[in-house]
Amino acid sequence: MSSSEAWASRYATFGHTGVLAIGNFDGVHLGHQAILRATVERALAFKAVATALTFDPSPRKVLRPETAPPRLSSNAQRMEWFKLLGLEAVVVFPFTFDLARLSPVEFVEQILVRNLHVKAVLVGENFRFGHMQAGDVKLLSELGKTLGFNVEILPPVVYRGEVVSSTIIRREVAEGDVSHAARLLGRPFALTGEVVSGTGMGRRLAFPTLNLAAEQELLPARGVYITRACLEGRTCSHRSVTNVGTRPTFSGSELSVETHLLDAQLETAPQRMEVRFWRRLREEKKFSGPEELCAQIARDIGSANKFFSRLRRFRAIRQPV
Repeated sequence: MSSSEAWASRYATFGHTGVLAIGNFDGVHLGHQAILRATVERALAFKAVATALTFDPSPRKVLRPETAPPRLSSNAQRMEWFKLLGLEAVVVFPFTFDLARLSPVEFVEQILVRNLHVKAVLVGENFRFGHMQAGDVKLLSELGKTLGFNVEILPPVVYRGEVVSSTIIRREVAEGDVSHAARLLGRPFALTGEVVSGTGMGRRLAFPTLNLAAEQELLPARGVYITRACLEGRTCSHRSVTNVGTRPTFSGSELSVETHLLDAQLETAPQRMEVRFWRRLREEKKFSGPEELCAQIARDIGSANKFFSRLRRFRAIRQPV
């Protein structure tokens, strides 16, 4: 996959056309996945390149930074999910004031038609584009007819009466309801980053932890979570419990993400790690001292092991004969 404007000229040289999904795709949730899967299907039908067009930074971060929400996912995560969904190319446009000044017609003519040679464009029904977001899906459809490309407007995905959106998922993560966030994402919410040195307190308490310097802008609410940890260089994920907080029992003040592995003991820490959040166990709490804290950690580990055991039995029951 290509993630630069060079994609346009390279594919144009070989006479390729694109079927394009446009959006921020923050989190690549169930609604985004519906658009992206449809893009792959249409690209096969048109014998074109299935492509995602996205922006970095997000338009709101440039135009209204004071109101810009924290992103659910890193660029690296989005690229990985695009690939898993079958996209052949990704065009990441740096969002600048020059790009923002393009009128809706200029955006379509210059970016979509002249640069990307689109055969079809797929967007959600709330898609807006061009200067001051003056363009909507109705105008895009009209321009498609005039300029010779198809436009497909996909309805939102509804889960249990609720429209799936990045806004709702951000709220759930921020409040600690990672289980609900996972249902809307279609996968557990995940943090990625480098493993960094901590205070060593976990090891002294006989519960060693890996400390994550998260790359994401949004962290789950403070508390203890059932998680799975994917370590760089290993093909399997590990059962784990993760604390997001400030270690109030030891008068800590800096927010940290600490993961204790339940099924592995490491001689050396990995350089990078991904932590997938399955369920919140409890809020962060200040204990009277190390002894009370250790007793609670043991209970948290017991709860996590029961959760994973139930999950394994459930999957075994549902396994097709």
